[in-house]
Amino acid sequence: MSEVASDPAARGGSARVLRVVAIIVALAVLLALPLFIDEFWLRTGFAVTGAMIGAIGLNLLVGTTGQLSLAHAFFLAVGAITYIYASGETGGTATKVSGLGLPPLVAMVLGVLMAGLCGLVFSPIAARLRGIYLGVASLGLVFIGQHVLNTWDSVTGGFNGRTTPEFSVVGFHFASDRPELIVLDVPFGPAERLWYLGLILVAAAIWFALNLVRSRPGRALQTLRDSEVAAAVMGVNVQGYKARVFLVSSMYAGLSGVIYALSIGSVAPESFSLVLSVQYLAMIVLGGLGSVWGAAVGAAFVSALPLVFQQYAGSLPYIAEPGSPGIVASQAAAFLYGLAIVLVVLFEPEGLAGLARRLRNTVRRNTGRRNTGRRNTGRRNTGRRTPGSTAARPPTPVQPVSSATQEESNS
Repeated sequence: MSEVASDPAARGGSARVLRVVAIIVALAVLLALPLFIDEFWLRTGFAVTGAMIGAIGLNLLVGTTGQLSLAHAFFLAVGAITYIYASGETGGTATKVSGLGLPPLVAMVLGVLMAGLCGLVFSPIAARLRGIYLGVASLGLVFIGQHVLNTWDSVTGGFNGRTTPEFSVVGFHFASDRPELIVLDVPFGPAERLWYLGLILVAAAIWFALNLVRSRPGRALQTLRDSEVAAAVMGVNVQGYKARVFLVSSMYAGLSGVIYALSIGSVAPESFSLVLSVQYLAMIVLGGLGSVWGAAVGAAFVSALPLVFQQYAGSLPYIAEPGSPGIVASQAAAFLYGLAIVLVVLFEPEGLAGLARRLRNTVRRNTGRRNTGRRNTGRRNTGRRTPGSTAARPPTPVQPVSSATQEESNS
């Protein structure tokens, strides 16, 4: 039994089984949470799922491929505005706006595709730049986006922004009680419905990103991150892969923008400033560059912290109520995750994913040492002979040879 426990293949199989069990348990808990938690946490969770999707997309670009981008806020804005314009109606009071009146699901798909198209248009520039030069070039998209959002009033609503149309699929509304849905005597209102919508979308985003990273194109992207020259020598189409990863990252950002618009109910130009791009960089640095799960955890930390602080501002020390002098919830959250970034860079450069990996390796080493000790103890020589065993046999004594026998052999 101890030999089986110490076998690497057996340990790998046990680890996979435990991982699958942990994922199943986590999904069961997430599916059951709407039956037990308040509406605030459900709406916060929906906003967090949108941030997770955007962070995973940026991590594919920055962490997996090594391409610095500060334009993530621009692609979020493209996805959000496209959804609002495509699903909205023509009208307005102070500012006249127009819309296509398409089904919300179609508008969501259009938002994702439009963001990806913008990323594909920018990809030729990204394919010829790298490092800080690519970061500065992508920064220009944020300023262009701010100008367009403030001046294109008929589409964006101008400085005041625009209300987000509610999301629905085949007559099932997610932002209202139509049709009425009750499960286990619990009415499933807008918060519960949006919670499950966010879970479905973020699960699909994580599944696609994990499969992409483990596939042949994913290995090519990691080779690009390590050395573009080595990747070109190995036959990797450097410019082609850079364009494709910008396309995928932008589509992730477009879906994140749609969820962001649905979570807050309206969008304004100030919602997509450079600060938002910096926040997404903070998410992937905290979570761990190159880690899909790390990006999701970092996004949950950075995006949920201001909302939690704002909810409990009255009971937390040193945090002022909105509109009163002092440190407000958003500032306190920025200070906290800024400090977390400094600590991570100093003591754990691989982020939360690296910390989890280190703890897992420590547990495996300790388990291996215990198994090795038990195996050595089980094989200790006790001086007993077991059936079929040749170990621990006493040496055969050497018989003295007589002179007569020696003479016979000589003759």
